[in-house]
Amino acid sequence: MVISDRNQSALVVFVLLGFSDYPEFKIFLFLIFLAIYVITVMSNLGMLIIIILTPKLHTPMYFFLKHLSFVDFCYSTAVTPKLLENLVAEDRTMSITTCMIQFFFTANCALIDTFILAVMAYDRFVAICNPLLYMTIMSQKRGALLMAAAYSWGILFSLLFTYSLLVLSFCGTNIINNFLCEYSGILSVSCSDKHFSEMILFIVGNFNMLSTLIVIFTSYIFIFVTVMKMQSARGRHKAFSTCASHLTAVGIFYGTVLFLYCIPNTKKSWLTAKVGSVFYTVIIPMLNPLIYGARNRDVKETIRKLMNLK
Repeated sequence: MVISDRNQSALVVFVLLGFSDYPEFKIFLFLIFLAIYVITVMSNLGMLIIIILTPKLHTPMYFFLKHLSFVDFCYSTAVTPKLLENLVAEDRTMSITTCMIQFFFTANCALIDTFILAVMAYDRFVAICNPLLYMTIMSQKRGALLMAAAYSWGILFSLLFTYSLLVLSFCGTNIINNFLCEYSGILSVSCSDKHFSEMILFIVGNFNMLSTLIVIFTSYIFIFVTVMKMQSARGRHKAFSTCASHLTAVGIFYGTVLFLYCIPNTKKSWLTAKVGSVFYTVIIPMLNPLIYGARNRDVKETIRKLMNLK
């Protein structure tokens, strides 16, 4: 961040308005978000533990699902506790360092999520289109390399996004009309030229979206063609059912992201943006393990066995 005087930088603070426009609902919202966070933590950590402790689930698909659950847990933890604090605290200020740290972790988790969803689409493509070579192609080594690439992808681009914000100047108190430090909110309160940051957002954001969507769409085109060539109706149903959970997660995730991208930067749109951000950062991390758990027979059977043991 370019600020000439160190003492001046100490005076730069961010104020997250959150849902302060609706003080009569703050207790209700606090209880709702607390319940969502508890469910998110329990379901994601529960999915993580079940996959680790169950040898039957030590397959490539569940390996990727395990990492998705871990990232979703981190994602929710980077956002929801601060949201809960701001609902009950009078002081909603945040230092620029804290704000940038929160942005880095949320951007990192979101980017890793997109990469993992793309990898999971490729995994389903290999499983359905090349079943005899599945365990050879999706070996433990390749799975580890793909996850290393996912985390590297997230760290690299989130560092680039964060750097593009740090080169901006901020003056005094900066009011962000949201409940978290997200890119457009931070960008809107800068008192310096934003051209470089806007260019980074456009290029990197679109590259990330398009590249991962191309992998997902291409994988499912080949899956659809392969499944439609199957003569057995039962085989087609089984193949499509293995993709149902992933398609649901992809539809919700990318649908919300594209919805947020389409919102114009006007005052009237801020409430819509907040609701979209809640869905994107709070609701989706809770839904993913529930979607996979509800639609996956192996996970449900494992949960029943663990409950019977108790």
